[in-house]
Amino acid sequence: MDFLALAVLVETASAGSLAAAARRLRIAPMAASRALAGLEQELGVRLVHRTTRALALTDDGQVFLPHAQALLEEKDAALASVRPSSHGASGLLRLSCSAAFGRKIANPVLLDFMAANPQVRVDLMVVDTVIDMVAEGIDLAIRIATLPDSTLVARRLADNPCLLVASPAYLERHGRPRTLADLGRHQCLTTPTRSHWIFETEGRKARVKADGRYTASSIEAIHQACIGGLGIADLSAWNVREEIARGLLEPITLADAEPEPLAIWAVYPTRRLVPPKVRLFIEALSTALKA
Repeated sequence: MDFLALAVLVETASAGSLAAAARRLRIAPMAASRALAGLEQELGVRLVHRTTRALALTDDGQVFLPHAQALLEEKDAALASVRPSSHGASGLLRLSCSAAFGRKIANPVLLDFMAANPQVRVDLMVVDTVIDMVAEGIDLAIRIATLPDSTLVARRLADNPCLLVASPAYLERHGRPRTLADLGRHQCLTTPTRSHWIFETEGRKARVKADGRYTASSIEAIHQACIGGLGIADLSAWNVREEIARGLLEPITLADAEPEPLAIWAVYPTRRLVPPKVRLFIEALSTALKA
C-alpha cells in the first residue's frame, strides 16, 4: 500500500482540503490528488466527497481513516526502531506552543536543534488555546497548565513558577496590593478562559475572581498591557524575568498567598514508539529549561 497516499488521506481529513494536505506534505496538489485517487482505486471505494467548495470523508473514508493512521504510525515506529539516535532526527516536526513560549524559549532551542539535525523541518503553530492535536496533525505540544485526564501522553519538563507583576507606573498610581483581599481593588489583566486566579494560602488553594477593564485572548497582549501600566498580571516567571531586570515590571509579593505554580509539559499523541524527531527535541528542550 502506498504510504504517501495514506498520508494524503490523513492530512486531507485533518486539514479539510487536498491543497492544504499537499502543503503539509510538501508535494504538488496534483500529486496529492493522484495519490488519493490511486488509493480509492486500490480499495475499490470512494474515500472522500469532492465539491468545488468543500471536501469531506465518505462513510467508507471515516471507517478507513483510523487504519490509515495506524499504518503510518507503524511505519514510523518500524523506521525508528532501526535508526540509531546517533544518526539524529529527520522529517517534519509539527510543534505547538504559546506565542510567549515560542518567542522566548522554543525558538532559540529550535535554532540549535535544526542546526544539529539538518534533515529536520519544523512547522511551529503558535496559539494560546488548547488545540486538538490529532485533528491538527501536531507531533508535539508544549503546555503550561495543570493537565486534565487525557488520551495523550504527557511528560513533565520543568516547574513553572508564576509571579504577580505590574509596571512601576501602575503601582505609583494605584498602590501595591499587600494581601489576597487587596487584589479585589485592583485592575487584573486576564484572558477569557482564565477569569479566576489560583493561589496557595495557608496550605490550601484559593480561587480568586480576577477582574479588570482589560482582557485579551493572548498572553503576549496581557504582557504588553502590563508593561503599559493597565494593571496586574499573573505570568510565568520566565516570561517576565527580563522585564523585571530592566525595571519595566516589578514583582508583587502578597503576605498571605502565592500564585499557584504550574508545570511545563511536553504532550504528544499516544503511540508505542516516539519518533526520533520528537524524542530528541523533547530532550533538547528539557536541557534548555534546566540551564
